[in-house]
Amino acid sequence: MKIFTLTNELWLPQLPEEVFPFFADAANLERLTPSSLRFRILTPLPIEMTVGALIDYRIRLQGIPMRWQSEITLWEPPHRFIDEQRRGPYRLWVHEHTFIEQDGGTLAKDIVHYAVVGGVIVQRVFVASELRRIFEYRNAALIEYFAQ
Repeated sequence: MKIFTLTNELWLPQLPEEVFPFFADAANLERLTPSSLRFRILTPLPIEMTVGALIDYRIRLQGIPMRWQSEITLWEPPHRFIDEQRRGPYRLWVHEHTFIEQDGGTLAKDIVHYAVVGGVIVQRVFVASELRRIFEYRNAALIEYFAQ
């Protein structure tokens, strides 16, 4: 299984203690996801975010509806957490979120290790550009939210 890595960084003007609560509220996932994906959380809100928490979603990828379940496998507020796909479209999805105090604000960093059915060809043709687009949207939404 070929594992790919996506890295995303964004500086925000607030400190980690101010940024992390936004990410600790699963309801904010919808505002960080492009509407074209029709992302919806199925797990009743609010969700207590802690190690072992499971979150079920509905999403459309390439126009195909699917379900996704993530588990929080590491929870270290206000500095880091990891969510891992337990059920969904990827063969592997491990998303580490880190929040590093930097220059009076926060460097929000994402490292995603993932694998896809179909390997390198599917990743290059469909997945890589779609993930980049999703994270660009996410960055813009975070900049807008934290500028308020």
